[in-house]
Amino acid sequence: MVFKTQDSSGNFTTYKDAKRHYWLIAYFGSSITVFSVALYAYTQVTATLFLPLFYFFIIIPGLDALLGEDPYNPPDDVLAQMSEDPYYSRLVRWLVPYAWINLFAGVWLAGTYDLPLWLIALFAFGMGLFGSGTIMLAHELGHKTNKTDQLLAKFALAVVGYGHFCIEHNRGHHIHVATPEDPASARMGESVYAFAWREIPGAFVRGWQNEKMRLQKKGLGTFSLQNDILQGYAITLIVFAICTALFGWTALLLLVIQAIVAWYGLTQANYVEHYGLLRQKDENDRYERCQPRHSWNTNHIFSNLSTFHLQRHSDHHANPLRPYQTLRNFPDLPRLPSGYPGCFALAAVPSLWFRTMDPKVMEWAGGDINKINRVEGYEPAGKSTLNTC
Repeated sequence: MVFKTQDSSGNFTTYKDAKRHYWLIAYFGSSITVFSVALYAYTQVTATLFLPLFYFFIIIPGLDALLGEDPYNPPDDVLAQMSEDPYYSRLVRWLVPYAWINLFAGVWLAGTYDLPLWLIALFAFGMGLFGSGTIMLAHELGHKTNKTDQLLAKFALAVVGYGHFCIEHNRGHHIHVATPEDPASARMGESVYAFAWREIPGAFVRGWQNEKMRLQKKGLGTFSLQNDILQGYAITLIVFAICTALFGWTALLLLVIQAIVAWYGLTQANYVEHYGLLRQKDENDRYERCQPRHSWNTNHIFSNLSTFHLQRHSDHHANPLRPYQTLRNFPDLPRLPSGYPGCFALAAVPSLWFRTMDPKVMEWAGGDINKINRVEGYEPAGKSTLNTC
């Protein structure tokens, strides 16, 4: 597909989106769960149920390291034309029913075969890793203003029981990002585990508060049928109840585990996206406008194609309504050492994460620890060389 525009002087700009069909890689990743179930049904080999874990933690980081980064940006002149191309939005929309197929495949596996509980739990963990990708779909769709995408986002979140996400993310996180007031922005010196205990309940409370305020402005009660959070939770409860009735308590165990792991997957993404970064206040004690430098960026090709450019997070926060296919990379952004799966593995060992990222945060802040969002009293290694004035 070639995009072509003409400016007022008669000059033409042409751009061929070389990644147009490579976005289908997201479908390959989303097929891992169904493929793993089918392979187990055919072979009865336990190892086939490890495929989601292997793909997420080995294949994706390996291909990121092998293929490197993507330096290309679409020209500004064609951004509007690319944004209006329905092909890109369809790719995201069609993955929502696919997420439900994955869910039902896992439920069928747990309810049909006499698997030990540890194996069901392990497979559910792998499902949950890709369930966090379902939240990623809702993230892209939830930033759209049309009713179709808003509804699809609600159904995507229902897969993992996280119905408050879009409300909290759009009306909370995007407003308070990279500040101490944001439960979804990690502080330097805060482990991913400590962050999870703060972020997951904090996001729920803020999402609920925002929805309550929206309904009050319409003259409606909090428990109105128009409560978007309750609608999403209702879908989850109904589907989970039906699956349990049909396939038993082992199916419910799988559903609960995959949902919790998906929540934690989102938490890991939030953790690495803004770790230690802080927006400064002006003379009126108001935070500066969010800029690309207030988000960690990673431009690794394979994981970005798998997540619809979620990892070009800097441009997303600076331009929240910009669709994924038009998100840009900049040479002077704060950069993560790997794509998200690799960073999640690194963050799982806090000492390694701090050793890798704290120097990056200090460099970003120009050596001034007062310009960092950090745990109170926390001092990174080598603090004596830092500017703490």
